[in-house]
Parts: sequence; C-alpha cells; structure tokens
Amino acid sequence: MFIFSSRRWEIMAGSAMLAALTPGVARAETPAAAPADATTPAAADDVNGVPDVVVTATRRETNLQKTPIAISVVDPQVIKDRHIQSLIDLADGAIPSLRVATFEARQSALTVGIRGIVPFDQNQTARDTGVGVYIDGVNLGRSQGLNAALFDVERVEVLRGPQGTLFGRNTEGGALSIVTKAPTGEFDGRATAGFGNYGQYTGELHLDLPEIANIAFKLDGLVQHQNATTTNPLPGNYGWNYYNRYGGRLSALWKPVDGLSILVAYDQAHDENTPFYSQLVTYNPKNLPVGSYTGTKLVCPAGAATCIAPLPALVQAAGDRRMKAADIGVPQQLSVDKTHGLSSTIKYEITPDLELRSITAWRGVDTSQWDNSGGAHRTVFVPNGKFSRYSLSDLRQNQFSQELQLVGHAGGLDYVAGLYYYTERAEEAAATPSSNQWNADGTGYTILSPIVTGTIASGNQGWAYGSRYVQRDSWAKAHSYAAFAQATWTPAGADALHLTVGGRYTKDKRKGVLFTVQNKPTNYGFRFDNGRFDPMATIAYDLTPNAHVYAKYATGYRAGGANDRSQTFASFGPESIKSYEVGAKMDLFDRRVRLNLAGYIMDRKGTQTDFDNVDTRQFLADGVTPNPTFNLHTEETRNAPGMSRIRGIEADLTVRPVDGVTLGGAYSYTYTHVPATPNPFLNNALYQVYVVYTPRNAASAYADYEVPVGGGDTKLRFHIDGNYGSSVYSFQNESTKTDPTFIVNGRIALADIRLNDHGQRFTLAAWSRNLFNNAFIYRRSAANALVLGDYANFNAPRTMGLEGTINF
Repeated sequence: MFIFSSRRWEIMAGSAMLAALTPGVARAETPAAAPADATTPAAADDVNGVPDVVVTATRRETNLQKTPIAISVVDPQVIKDRHIQSLIDLADGAIPSLRVATFEARQSALTVGIRGIVPFDQNQTARDTGVGVYIDGVNLGRSQGLNAALFDVERVEVLRGPQGTLFGRNTEGGALSIVTKAPTGEFDGRATAGFGNYGQYTGELHLDLPEIANIAFKLDGLVQHQNATTTNPLPGNYGWNYYNRYGGRLSALWKPVDGLSILVAYDQAHDENTPFYSQLVTYNPKNLPVGSYTGTKLVCPAGAATCIAPLPALVQAAGDRRMKAADIGVPQQLSVDKTHGLSSTIKYEITPDLELRSITAWRGVDTSQWDNSGGAHRTVFVPNGKFSRYSLSDLRQNQFSQELQLVGHAGGLDYVAGLYYYTERAEEAAATPSSNQWNADGTGYTILSPIVTGTIASGNQGWAYGSRYVQRDSWAKAHSYAAFAQATWTPAGADALHLTVGGRYTKDKRKGVLFTVQNKPTNYGFRFDNGRFDPMATIAYDLTPNAHVYAKYATGYRAGGANDRSQTFASFGPESIKSYEVGAKMDLFDRRVRLNLAGYIMDRKGTQTDFDNVDTRQFLADGVTPNPTFNLHTEETRNAPGMSRIRGIEADLTVRPVDGVTLGGAYSYTYTHVPATPNPFLNNALYQVYVVYTPRNAASAYADYEVPVGGGDTKLRFHIDGNYGSSVYSFQNESTKTDPTFIVNGRIALADIRLNDHGQRFTLAAWSRNLFNNAFIYRRSAANALVLGDYANFNAPRTMGLEGTINF
C-alpha cells in the first residue's frame, strides 16, 4: 500500500529489492529484478492517482509495480505518523508479515521474523538469525543492540521471503534493511524536540553542510528518554520499560573525479534500559490442593498425593490486568547496549553501463545485561527462601565484512555479480543470582547483598563482579565466504517477458569453546564447516501496462552452530528452505486503486528448535537438600526431523478516492507446522513444537487526510492506523498461546508553517501510540503451571506527546 506523495521515491537495495505496501507503510515489491522502463513518464505525474514508485532493485531504476516479489518500505512520513523511534515500535504489526518481539522481556535484544521464520533464541554467541538485519548494506550479526535509536532514516525496507541469492545464509525469512540519508553537499537541516507522558522527551538534530573540496559532510544526533511504565516499590530503582537512548553519526561523501564516489560513515549509540515486567497472571491453574510448610518441606493436605506451595500474601496474580506498579521491590541496574560502526561505500563507474562497488565495514556491540524482571512471580515460595532471578550477562562482539559488486547492463541483460566475506568474534559470560529473600511466613522480604564472602556457590552468590557464580562463559568465532551472481533478461521482441536467474555459493566456518559451566572450568568445544549453493529463478510478465504477474522459486539457508545455554555447548546442524511464490500487481480505475497479491509455499528442512528449562526449585524433593541448579537456565537445540511447512497469502491495497485522502490496508495469512522433535529433557521423546510470534491472521489499515491551510504550503494532516494479530505461541516447546493483539496509533500535525522568507518551516504535531490503551499479553509461559502458575509480559500502555520540528 502506498502512502507516497506525488514525488518519486527511490529505494536503493544492497541486493534485489522488491516492493508492495502495507497499511501506513510504503510497500514495494521487488524482485531479483524485472527491469521496467522507469524513465517512461506513464502515470507517475498523475497526482490524482496512486503515484509511481521507483526502486533500484538491481542497482538501477525500475518501476515498483513491474518488479516481482515483495518488500515493505517504511518511509520518513510513516516514521513520523507512527512515531517510530526504534525497531521495537514495529512490533505493533504495521507490516503484517513482519514480527518483532523482545527476547525474554528485554527490549535491548530483539527477535525479528518474517513469513513464519522466527527463531526462538538467537540471543547467543554461536548461532545466526533467520532474518538478516542490515544498516546501509551491512549485516548486523547479533540480536543485542538491535533496538538502538534510529538515526536519520531514509527508509526501512522489509524484503519478504528467502533472500539467499543476494543477501546470504541468514535470510531464510527475508531481510530488514535500514537505509540512512546520505550527505547532499547543500546546507540543510532540521531540529526536533518533544515531550510526552511517562517523562518522555526527545531531541534530534540533522545537519547537512555545504560541499567543500568535493566533500559533503552530514551530522546526526539524537536522544530518546522514557521513564518506567511499571514502577518499582523499592526506592531508588528505575522500574520496568524504562529507556534512555542517545547517539550520533558522522558521514562524509567525497567525489574526487567524475564517476567515483566514496562515502564514509561512523556511528555510535548508547541504549540504557530495563525489561518489561514479568507478572504472575494465574495461580494454581490446575486447581491442586494447597500445601503448607514444615520448615522448608512442603506438606500436602491429608489424602493428597501432590499439592502446590501457598502464594505469599504480598504476591498478586493479576489476571488480564497490566500492573502499573510491581508488588515486590527488587534491585535494578540499567542494562546498557553500546553499538558502534565504521563503514565505507565506494562506487566507480568503469563505463556508462558498468559500475564497480565496494562496501567495507567494522561493527561491534558491547552489552551489560541487568535483567530483574519478575520479582516473586517466577519462583516458588519457600520460607526464608531466595527469590527474584537477576539475569546478568556481559557480551562483546566485533565483526568485519567486505563486499564487492559488479553491476552492469548489456543489450537486454541486466546483471550483478559479487564476492562477500564476513567474520565475527563474540564472547559472553552469564550469571543468575537471586536478589531477594523471604521471611519465614512470606509477609516480608529483605534485599540480599550484591557482595558475598567465602566460597562462591550456587546458593552463595551475588551480582557484583567478583561475587558472581558464573553459569556459563563462552566464545565463538565465525567466517563466511560467498560468491553470487544474478541476471535479468528481456528477450528482443518480447518486451513484456522478463526472466531472472541467480545463485549464491556460501562457505561457513565456525568454532567455539564453552570454558565455564556452573562456575567451574570446562573445555567443551565445537566446529562447523559447510558449503551451500542457493539458486533463484523468476519469470515475470506484463499483462498490460498496469497489470503484472510473476512466479518465483528461491532457496535460503541458516548455518549450524551451538547452543551456549547448553551444559555441553551441544552443536546442531544447518537448516534450509525452498520457496515457491506467485503474485500479481495491478493499478486499477485510472490508478486510483493499487492491489498487490502474493501467495507462497515454503518447505524448511532441519528446523532449529530450542527446548529450554529454568529450574525454580530451591530444594530437592526431600525439602531439605539445596538444589544445585536453582535458577539455572538450561537450553538444548535440536534439528526437527522431516519437513516443516509454511504457507501464506498476502494482500496489499492502496486507494486514493479523492485528492488529499489515502486509505490502505494489508492482510497476511500464515500457516506453520513443525514436525514433532526429540525433547532432550524428556529422554528424547518426540514432542510437538511450534513457531513463535507468528499469527495465523494479521491485518493493518490506515487513513491519511491532508488539507491545505491558509493558501500557502501549510497543511493540516491527520493519520490513524489500526493493527491486529491473532494469538501466537511465544515458546517453541509450549502449547500456551498469547492474547490477540490490537493497537491503534494516531497523529495530528500542522505542517510546513512558513517562518520567514528564507524557507524555514515549522511543524507542530500531537501523537499517540496505543491510543485506546489496550492491554494484551504478548509473551506467556505455563512452564510453572504445576508448581505456581502462568507468568506473562504485557504490551506497553498508551503513550502520547507533542513535538515540534524546524526545517532550516
């Protein structure tokens, strides 16, 4: 669906980029490349209809509607209308086939999925994502740091379906590409400041400087702040869903001679945050008899073979109510994610029909995780027992990548070929002490000391460095090499037919060592070495100038690795996917209506499935012996046998019924099924597993209305969007589902108010996310149903504010 103005938007992709729209989201469907005649005026100048969109799918301009496959494009106007500050704001379902969620409850590490390819736990040192995330063509190797503030973004592109040919091994579900604005060489700038509820404030400065000696500079800086939405009763602590983000970016574009450009950019971002609150939503859902304690031993009522521990009076089971204040106070320290990157993009025009490109990048992320999200809501009560699992992790990752591309045109053939190299090293140490301790009857509690004396053991540990009982400590290193090529041929005399073929060969090598388990030295290692070829073929046909159909076959691949939450660094194999897709794109009724349809079948082999277990027992069955694995999070990954099946249908509609009004809607149906998989915690018995964060039905709709004010450039703009998703699984090995989701966002803006004769303009806007303050569970676990109850995480409450922007 398109929300573009009459200007043409150029969408540059680091590989084949597609296009088609979702509600409130500029959506383009891009192929491996049908070279449309983008220079033909056609109806692109018809401001009354849906305007043309120009994409550079294979490094050249092509008409969006004539390029097969699908990409959703979030443009700057959408970013303003939806008040998108970071990737977690796309978790509302703006793009139905894109799913974004926190890992655990942590907003600092995100899970990103497309078309039912959604890994459960990619937050590790020795495994890859199922959807590649890129910034200016550079892959971001880890989930940590993905929620850093977005700099001056030109657009966010969501390529749906396998992108193994041009993007690589970790793009089974597709790719999410963030494209920032490059320097222009002309003085320009804008400053934005805003405030809102929950103590929010924001500030941005974007400055383009005049070109000097053929070098153009651009400066970007920002700050984003929000206080907690769930307060902590322990004085001096932050609460939950707090963030404070800031960062900057400097870029320079040098054009020393005609045909040569060199773009260099450095960015650094700092994200301080706390997790979403994990609250108990049910107590004793199995209706077991409630026992009582004799010392630390649970005694069941007479005649009862099993029973459940009593719930302390201080703990609430809140049901479907999002808690505004926690019932138990816990110590909190801010999690801190620091990201940084240096990149250079060089383009050299060898001839008018041949260009050589180089993308070189160094990036890294440093994460200090302090996640105390649950209080007493995830631990069974024991008199004088410890509780509130403080999940601590320090991760350091650095990566280097180099990509060479040769892009050319010859006769009816458009082509791109390239070489790629990527390497990274990641290391992580983790600990899980308890921060609180009950009194004898559960009517009060104390805060434990972060520093311990004597021998550090599972029952005697703190959270200060030097007092941690290290549950695991590992490092992993990866190398990836690839060669790829793709070409589109339009036969002479058959201009309506476009044939595209491509392929990528990838060689992956990875190794690592788990050298600490339960605070003891170990030497568990693994190695992975595998080569893989991924082909792609597309046939596209122009039925009329405004109606186009296509069919595509493609494969994707995710490398194997090892699970660093395993007690033995257990390795697992790669997974692969085959995809078959057909679609149609049509402009109807004098281009007042745009309708894009797609249907696909994906078969995935070797699905990487995670089985996880957190041991919440403080004592063994005798009620006396301390449990040596208390608070330990153990996880094992297995490749599912047989074939996992994913089926889907997508529809995107954009309508411009009258001038100034744009309506849009998108729908996604996704069916998934994973074969029963051996469960290592149940003696490898076959166990039904699920795909997480993938609604069977998802939809989004929006309405935009613009009306001129005062006879000049000033206009009043209204935006509203609604986003729905049916209930989902949030754990691969739990049949428990979340609530359906529904979020409405809105914005009213008085835009482009002329301030003076020098072209300075001012925009004042009021915005709201989750306008109707809907509360729903987006993550839920029943793993403790027999001993306590279900715990869950709720979405963020309504946020709203005012912001003003001055364009220099």
